[in-house]
Amino acid sequence: MYLGVDLGTSELKALLLDDAHRVVGSAAEPLAIQRPRPLWSEQRPDDWWAALDRAMLRLRDAHSAAMAAVRALGPTGQMHGAVLLGADDRVLRPAILWNDGRSGAECDALARAVPALEAITGNRAMAGFTAPKLLWLRAHEPAVHAATAKVLLPKDWLRQRLSGEHATDASDASGTLWLDVAGRCWSAPLLDACGLGIGHMPRVVEGSQVAGRLRASVADRWGLPAGIAIAGGGGDNAASAVGIGAVRPGQGFVSLGTSGVVFLADAVHRPNPAAAVHAFCHALPGSGTGCR
Repeated sequence: MYLGVDLGTSELKALLLDDAHRVVGSAAEPLAIQRPRPLWSEQRPDDWWAALDRAMLRLRDAHSAAMAAVRALGPTGQMHGAVLLGADDRVLRPAILWNDGRSGAECDALARAVPALEAITGNRAMAGFTAPKLLWLRAHEPAVHAATAKVLLPKDWLRQRLSGEHATDASDASGTLWLDVAGRCWSAPLLDACGLGIGHMPRVVEGSQVAGRLRASVADRWGLPAGIAIAGGGGDNAASAVGIGAVRPGQGFVSLGTSGVVFLADAVHRPNPAAAVHAFCHALPGSGTGCR
């Protein structure tokens, strides 16, 4: 038995699958977006955790035997969001989401500061990515920026709450503008341009790797076995690609959700930033993706 958790923009979903890939049960909880100013889009991470808790308790109550037999948990979710943690892992401010548009000027500043940005990341600097959000914070909320000890993506903050680990997968990390996508590792020059270092980042793993173990206290509350593996997981579309089998060159799909994506898998890193195509790592090791 396996458990999937998807932290979307408008809802959080949890899914129980048996070894034959049959759906045993599912639960979904709605999420709200806060827009305190024009162009801003934020969510409170504590609301994500509350939604996850409600969903898991519903699954526990409806499928207790299946929950007790879960062997691993796979997280996925919305990409590009900035969850800022202090040295004690406390959230410093609401998460700035992928569809937040406040950092347009910072995109230009980042491209000027690192002329090799597109060559390193395979992507144009756009306000939806994570890096410009940190430049905006350095200019407009310097105390928050200075207090930031870790920057996590949304699903990876859930991982931290579930396991205590700071980790992300290569597909989700590709959407930050801090990853050397071809090398599948963090880029020191791009982090430095945002006033950050490697120590501010979670470790990068592959989607199929174990990236944490479930805390006993959480497992007990939800009726899960303590210490089950938490996989690296993936960004939402990369994980969807694995789920539907779009993992070989030329395979792809169209996703029409809160955002729209045309996703194509490739065997190699083949960036095309001039055409505004996003070049991300796949959630599978050794694969590249192109998302238009």
